[in-house]
Amino acid sequence: MSKTRPKHLALWQIRLPLPGIVSFLHRVSGALLFVAVPFMLYALQGSLSSADAFAAFRSCISHPVVKLGLLAVLWAFLHHACAGIRFLLMDIHKGVDLPTARLSAKLVLAISIALTVLIGVLTW
Repeated sequence: MSKTRPKHLALWQIRLPLPGIVSFLHRVSGALLFVAVPFMLYALQGSLSSADAFAAFRSCISHPVVKLGLLAVLWAFLHHACAGIRFLLMDIHKGVDLPTARLSAKLVLAISIALTVLIGVLTW
């Protein structure tokens, strides 16, 4: 009996379905939020300490690179919240069939990106 199984796992050939991508992005956004929280708390504490520190904080967040970083954290928060609601609904067995799961995954991506663009445009 000859075995034709691969000897290595080719990760670049694996195609995740859309619900799998949303699940992966949920984990990535959670990790990004975990890393960003200490920096955000430090910035909040510094901005509340004095008027000079607040002016320094405002000049720091006016830089375009910092704004892009804050936009990424905003996306992470919105995506994590939307996907979390989706997963909570799936935990109570709502939307677990394949067509509904695919639709809810598309909605999570669309809503999180749309809200990020809307809030980003309003605050840029």
